[in-house]
Amino acid sequence: NFCVAVDDASMGITTVIRAEEHLTNTLRQGLILDALGAPRPRYAHCSLILGEDKQKLSKRHGATSCNQFRLDGFLPDAMINYLALLGWNDGTENEIFARDELIEAFDISRIVKSPSVFDMDKLKWVNSQHLKQMEIEEILGLVEEQLHFLDMIKEGADAEKKRDFVFASTAVAKQMMETLQDAATNAKTVMGYNLPATFDELADGSEAKQMVKQGNFYGISMKLMEMHEGKSFPVPNSGDLLAAFLDGSTNKGIVEDRQTGGDETSYPQEYKATMKSMAKEMKVKGKNLFHPVRLALTGEMSGQDVPKQLSLLAMAVGDDSAVNAVAADVVPIEARMERLKSFCESIPDEFRVSKTNAGGDKGKSEKGSKKDANGKKESAASSSAAASSSPAQDDPLSSYEGPPITALDIRVGRITKVWTHEEADKLYCEEIDVGEDEPRLIASGLRPYLSEEDLDGRMVLVLCNLKARKLAGFPSHGMVLCASNEDHTEVKLVSVPVDAKIGERVSVPGFNFEGEEAKPFAENKIGKKKVFEKIAPFLKTSEYGVPEFCGRPLLTSAGVCTSPINNGSVS
Repeated sequence: NFCVAVDDASMGITTVIRAEEHLTNTLRQGLILDALGAPRPRYAHCSLILGEDKQKLSKRHGATSCNQFRLDGFLPDAMINYLALLGWNDGTENEIFARDELIEAFDISRIVKSPSVFDMDKLKWVNSQHLKQMEIEEILGLVEEQLHFLDMIKEGADAEKKRDFVFASTAVAKQMMETLQDAATNAKTVMGYNLPATFDELADGSEAKQMVKQGNFYGISMKLMEMHEGKSFPVPNSGDLLAAFLDGSTNKGIVEDRQTGGDETSYPQEYKATMKSMAKEMKVKGKNLFHPVRLALTGEMSGQDVPKQLSLLAMAVGDDSAVNAVAADVVPIEARMERLKSFCESIPDEFRVSKTNAGGDKGKSEKGSKKDANGKKESAASSSAAASSSPAQDDPLSSYEGPPITALDIRVGRITKVWTHEEADKLYCEEIDVGEDEPRLIASGLRPYLSEEDLDGRMVLVLCNLKARKLAGFPSHGMVLCASNEDHTEVKLVSVPVDAKIGERVSVPGFNFEGEEAKPFAENKIGKKKVFEKIAPFLKTSEYGVPEFCGRPLLTSAGVCTSPINNGSVS
């Protein structure tokens, strides 16, 4: 205490901000300063930072150096942003700050009394938001550093080839990156190939095994191997490997996975044309084509755009590549085709024929027949052929490749209490009964659009498997689903049928919501895998205001949900 007091006096310290553990020292240090004839500084004591087990943060939680956070791919500004929010907020919903914005917004009176929890998932989220705000070029050096940490770049590699590989690794991963390390680990996944050698090695009940059992995979894989052997399957242009990652008109990097790079003559367009040709020839489309192609070429059931992945792989192949093929676990396309051949040979005969294209039961031929205009019987097959010749509307689900809608736990709830947040001018605080022992506490940014009277007592849809987090200091656990118009100037609650049961889970026609496989994803998985962000673009309202997923309505036991907003979005 004596040394601290002398040190403060000699340096002219005017304000001391420290942990509450030092409250007991304050009187002693004050008396020492008085005895020295030195002025007392102002003292402020902050609550402790706790671990996720709600105990005081200490070495037993794992002592982590600042350099370790750098090695793990966290941005300095994101670290400062997150640490500043531990025990402080600016009174708004904003959680993302640049360094100068924090300096301007900080006011010691906004420090909260309750202890904060160091949440690694929240830190990753803050880091991801900072990454999204940065251009690809701004983080190339940091991503290159991560690639070097994993020994994925050759020593003395050609500078231009190295830069292209770093650029491609960054661009392909940028939308999903939580840390800079994700760009390196994602690149390693892309260059690897995890298709097992045999069908039996696929995990029982896995999405991949179920898809192979549908029968499309075998025929599509055989076609891919035939095209590869005959050199008719498109491959990235070795002279323009960045085409898949650059906008053809502006030559700027693209990060949206659904955006196709290059111009009309480049590899991505050639790949796209090949898929259309395969769909026509094999009479299969949508997910029945794209999922088998993805698994056959990449060894994964999900991931980034396939042309981007194959372009990144092409950069890693060859003696003059900048990539350390051994450290990066590179599996070239030729080796993939060999393993694919071995895998296909192990597929049982019963799973080599498409279930979607197989004919109907023989016993139904007579029953399925009908009379034509002349009174003659017309077979069900010919009726089907005639029907298929008429134009049909594309089913949005046929091209959907995201997580299953069953991943979301959307329940019927009732708002039992609502009040305005004391400090955040856009937030309402709500207690919502969703059929649990205690009501959920949820904060929603609806004050600009709805009054308290609009909310109080209303039945609503609540997304329940979001991880609890604080919004302007309020512990929010879930999200109220609303419909909004295109420019978000009008926001309305999704209306629930009055006879719906509080706590019941909302379903979607055509999807099985029963059993283990249909259980909602865990809260951590929803956040880490950005599940809701991937599903949200497919949650829309119809021309009649019905909330839908890929054209299928959101259903309760009492009927279809509705909204007053037509052709809008649901979030």
